[in-house]
Amino acid sequence: MSDKTFGPLGWTPERLGSLKGKTFVITGGNAGAGFQASRILLSKGAKVVMLNRSAEKSNAALKDLKQEFGADADVSFVRMDLSELASVRAAADEVLATTPRIDALVCNAAIAQVPEQKLTVDGFESQLGTNHYGHFVLCGMLFKRIEETQGRIVVVASLGYNMGIKTIQFDDMNWDKNYSANPVYSQSKLAQMMFAYELQDRIKAEGRTVEVYVCHPGSSATSLISTSGGFLTRVVWWLMTKSPMVQTAEKGAYPEVMCATESGLEQRALYGPTGRMEFVGPVGKGTLHPHAYDKTVMSKLWDVSENATGFRWSV
Repeated sequence: MSDKTFGPLGWTPERLGSLKGKTFVITGGNAGAGFQASRILLSKGAKVVMLNRSAEKSNAALKDLKQEFGADADVSFVRMDLSELASVRAAADEVLATTPRIDALVCNAAIAQVPEQKLTVDGFESQLGTNHYGHFVLCGMLFKRIEETQGRIVVVASLGYNMGIKTIQFDDMNWDKNYSANPVYSQSKLAQMMFAYELQDRIKAEGRTVEVYVCHPGSSATSLISTSGGFLTRVVWWLMTKSPMVQTAEKGAYPEVMCATESGLEQRALYGPTGRMEFVGPVGKGTLHPHAYDKTVMSKLWDVSENATGFRWSV
């Protein structure tokens, strides 16, 4: 039964009031749903700091945003490659030096369906290294600033978490023996969700105040597949974008903007489209399958992530 909390049309940006004085940090904010989220937040007077890999694409995005919202629009970018932990640490340091408040950190950037096994410079399978380990360190480094602001963390997941093996392959995290694009992507998004739900537990146990939310964009027409997927995957996706099963990137941004701004949301939940197969439709609380918050697996993944990245959380 679809969530009716926000009425028959679900959550839409019309619910937003002024966001003047608030700061939102978004990974992958120069394209797709991340760019659309930046647009929505800027339209309400917020400050947006984008953490992006490409300086060229970021400068083009800044130009477009300032043309739309005026030269005084408070939007900037910090170069960060999520697949390189040194880059993540440097970017986090720059954010801490230049951004006095973080009302929400939106972990939006990702790569998907990489056709052949690739390793990051740190030796991690590329999808796990980028989507999970990079955000794991970034959130940890910015956590104190977020807490000082009484802010929140938003993890943008994927319905893909419910595919593949539905757990973490701890005995072969890089999938050296059985690499396959889709199951590995599924594990990387499941890992992100497990990180978020485990972080919720740790925050609660320590009596801290940061809220953590998980959402997904549904099936949205973004550049995600075309950026990292193989040829056949890109062709199939292009065909899908011509069907009613795919919505616009702007609508794909609604769940992350909602989770970054709306009060009264449940934390142990998954927000996104609630229509057909939860690919499209009104935004609200969707289906969350129990394997995404298996406590034994979540706790082990946290320890594995700290050891792999060399980053120790203080919560």
